[in-house]
Amino acid sequence: MPHGAHGHLAGARRPGTHRVTEYAYPPGPRGREATLARMARTGTGLSARYLAAHTPAGRDRYVDLLRVASLATVVLGHWTMAAVTADGRVGNLLAVVPALQVATWGLQVMPVFFFVGGFAHALSHRSRPGYAAFVRGRVRRLLRPTVAFAAVWAAAALAVHLLGGGGGLTGTALRLVAQPLWFVGVYLAMVALTPPLLRLHRRWGWGAFAAPAGGAAAVDALRFAGDVPYVGFLNFALVWLAVHQLGFLRADGRLGAPAVPRALAAAGLAGAVALVAFGPYPLSMVGMPGEEVSNMAPPTLALLCHGVWLVGAVELLRGPGTRLAARARVWRAVVAANGIAMTAFLWHLTAMLGVYGAMLALGVPLPEPASGAWWAQLPVRVAVAAAVTGLLVRVFRAAEHPARPAAGAAAPGPRSAAPAALGVTLSLLGVLGLSTVGFGGLLEGRSAVLVAVPVTAPGALALVLAGWLLVELRR
Repeated sequence: MPHGAHGHLAGARRPGTHRVTEYAYPPGPRGREATLARMARTGTGLSARYLAAHTPAGRDRYVDLLRVASLATVVLGHWTMAAVTADGRVGNLLAVVPALQVATWGLQVMPVFFFVGGFAHALSHRSRPGYAAFVRGRVRRLLRPTVAFAAVWAAAALAVHLLGGGGGLTGTALRLVAQPLWFVGVYLAMVALTPPLLRLHRRWGWGAFAAPAGGAAAVDALRFAGDVPYVGFLNFALVWLAVHQLGFLRADGRLGAPAVPRALAAAGLAGAVALVAFGPYPLSMVGMPGEEVSNMAPPTLALLCHGVWLVGAVELLRGPGTRLAARARVWRAVVAANGIAMTAFLWHLTAMLGVYGAMLALGVPLPEPASGAWWAQLPVRVAVAAAVTGLLVRVFRAAEHPARPAAGAAAPGPRSAAPAALGVTLSLLGVLGLSTVGFGGLLEGRSAVLVAVPVTAPGALALVLAGWLLVELRR
């Protein structure tokens, strides 16, 4: 995923190494600078071990640890919650065992990722103040692996259609694998809006957080008390923008005093408990099949309160977390994981559904979800899914590391801000469209509704491709 930036270095992978880029390096001896410059020119890679050993002392390693831990928790949660039956139907463990829904109050950690993203974007914008340079620098590492993922699954969907398939688990997979793309779409919006949001932050500080938070509360009032249609979808922006603004506050050191994270944790937790206990909000902080109200789609004020308490909690753990990240082995693992995080996130559901598909094809018994045999089999399924994800990462991780511009290439100028903004807009609309409609029925005109607009898979793919091409433009 995009990293906090204090300066960047990119390079290709050397055989036997992990290709991890965008790690900061302070000015060093001439020999070292010449070596790094030659590596960037020639495409020689840097290993995760080398990058970890040469990380600047001032880098906030805890932020990188939070990024990896939050995505790993999301991936593990998806693998665990999938309840596939012997006839190929995919359910949700939390629906089978409703008592487990309380666990989502600790395991729904996507707000932490948006919080860390805000922190990283604030630092990156300082080194890339121009809009086009900032947006391209942050977006390309999101869009390239996303385009590769979409292209592969579109080709697979086309092949399935031409072969007359698409039923059972295959049809479910064509729909499910695209669902996590909502995160990519929202994150693209955060990147595109960072420059103006930073200006608001510099002027208003905490007020720039309070505005979207208050807006989210107003939206929920209109949605639940006023029964206003479609207004709830505004919270896809307002809830995540509010959490993102907290990352700006951290970057400015405004969360450093212990009283601040304590207040955030207490107020957020109390608010979430009260809203769930006395309001129309469900207990689960993740979406549940068939539920009338979801805290996730669209996001609710309860989810924002949940995010606020999580931000307070992780800030209270900053001391021990920083000490943990300072350990050599832990930091090497964090560096390596950060270099493949986006690719692993995109393909982890493919791996999981592939494991279940192989089990069904080979006649391996699938126990009843939540039974004793199901829990006993869970560690094996997760381990195999992790191994398959690792293989997919090896195949597709090159897309996560855009090549550096050739020597002498023109830097993005003021005129390139418009295509950059348009490119991000088209991309996020296409990605959100794909997350809604999936890859099924690619040639059948099948559509789904994104807010109030019907979208088809071919149309969404076209938007993603057009946006990506605009972002990739040099001039």
